[in-house]
Amino acid sequence: MPAISLRLPEEIEARLAEEARIEGRPRSEVVREAIAEYITRRERERFMADMVAAANALAGDPDALEEMRTLAEDSIEASNEALDIAEERKPGEPWPEETGDKWWR
Repeated sequence: MPAISLRLPEEIEARLAEEARIEGRPRSEVVREAIAEYITRRERERFMADMVAAANALAGDPDALEEMRTLAEDSIEASNEALDIAEERKPGEPWPEETGDKWWR
């Protein structure tokens, strides 16, 4: 495993030492875990930023918006059908809230 050397302000080093003591682990292990978590978080943030950029680009495309609406409508229909089956309702039967019944049993 490659080694790395770094300098820490006294306050951070003291906090690191205390955390290592509480966890009962070496400082180097605590630092490795912290670095891994930091890198994972930054990768996730970049991924989410890319997803937002892609969504914004699609939102500006009228053809893409129409396709998304069609997919959403198809999905709602399928979800309602699955709920009918799960709740032992025949397709097309009114929902309990439509008849004034309580939805819980």
